[in-house]
Parts: sequence; C-alpha cells; structure tokens
Amino acid sequence: MNSTLPKSALFCAAVAMAATPALAEKASELTYLNGSDAGSAERQLRDRGFAHIGSDRHEMGFVYSYWWDEGDDDCVQVEARNGQVMTINDASDQDCGHHKGNAGAAVAAVAGAAILGALLSHKSHHHEDGNHHSDRDSEMQYERGYTDGLHNAAYHNYDRSDSYSSGYSAGVQQRNANLSYHHGQGGYRQAAQFKDLRDARAAGGMTQLERRGFRQVDNFTSGNTRYSIQWRPQSRQCVQVTIADRRFYDIRDIGQHPNCR
Repeated sequence: MNSTLPKSALFCAAVAMAATPALAEKASELTYLNGSDAGSAERQLRDRGFAHIGSDRHEMGFVYSYWWDEGDDDCVQVEARNGQVMTINDASDQDCGHHKGNAGAAVAAVAGAAILGALLSHKSHHHEDGNHHSDRDSEMQYERGYTDGLHNAAYHNYDRSDSYSSGYSAGVQQRNANLSYHHGQGGYRQAAQFKDLRDARAAGGMTQLERRGFRQVDNFTSGNTRYSIQWRPQSRQCVQVTIADRRFYDIRDIGQHPNCR
C-alpha cells in the first residue's frame, strides 16, 4: 500500500466470520491490535507476514481492510474508525482472493470473468450476516447484484433471486459510501460541503452553514422535531436540516423547495 495514503483508509468495519480452528487461533493472536492506531497496526501486521489485499469504506464511517498471510494461509479482516483499530477477525480465503476446493469448476462457471473483471469483488462484510453464501449459485447471484448496484446499472433480477436483490442493495450502499465526498451537483459551480455536519450541535451547525453561504428560507416543526430549509444561491443547493435533541439528526440536499430560489 502506498504509504502516502491516509492511514485511516487502511482498515475496515468487521463482522466475525465462521472459520476453522486454525484461523480462529490466528485471529486471537492479533487481538492486541485492538485500540491501536492505524499506522502502528499496519506496521505490526506487515512484520508478522501479512500483505494488504484491499480496503473499502462503509457509509457509516467504518473502513474494512483485508490482510493475507501467504505463509500461514490466513486471511484476516480489520475494523477501524477514525484511524483506530476497533476489532480484528478471521475472514475467508475468498475475501483475500484465494479459493480452496475445485477452483477450476468455479472459474468454468463464469467463463471470461478474469478478463471482464474480478471474480467475487464483494467481501463477507457486505452480507447482512457477515458470511458468504455456502451455495455457489447463490453467491454468484449476490455478486451479480452487487456489481450492478455498485456501478449504478439497472436492477435486472431476471431469476427473481433474493441473493441478487440483497447483493444489489449492498452494492448501492457501497457506491454511496464511495461517493460520500460528492455533493450530487454537476456543472461548473463549486458546491459547498454539508454532510460532515450530521450529528453536529444545532447552534454550531447553523453557524457553519451560514459561513458556507447558506441562508435559512423556511423553518417549521413537527412534534419535537424541527426542520430548517437552507438555500445557497451560488451553487443552487437546497438543503433540509432535521433537528432533534438539539442536534442535526439528518441533513440532505432535497433539490428544490418553493423558497429555494
């Protein structure tokens, strides 16, 4: 991994995988990394013979990272948030791009996959239960749905497969996480950031919106929840803020509002 990349991008949110006793023993030997900073954990993993396979970010702010030890045939998954390791767990060989069993049959089932793209690009943490499907056909359907959702392709569940549907939802979630930096605005106008204000204290959040060029154009309440409509004419951003318990519970660009003009 390029050492110039943010160290917080090295690791990932984890769900424990069912594993063989040997793998479980290996993961248990690494629990001392819990609570350490990302840079220190990376160095220690490499010192123990692990190579970084890949990482992706969850939309809730966690980062998933997979590490492979060729010598011990081990794959581990690390959970980190805000640059700190939260947990480290066993993962399947498949998560690190290695496959046990009849690899020839698996490749034959998806002829051309090596040319058209990586086989099984999703990881175990993309599944709701944190486990790959044991049935190969279901796993392939999940992967097809995940790929379609990740790349914003049309939903095409011609087999009416629950696995495809679940995979598509996971792909959409991952796409949203990958594009969390994007404001959804096109063209040449520079858009203002606002997503980072979610969960901010209401008073401070309102001050930040004003500093970024927003002005309140509507304000209403429903029960104990207050809604504020914020308009930034320079970038034509119309943002709705949901305030509960004196915090920004939610903030999003709603596109248009009668007063956003």
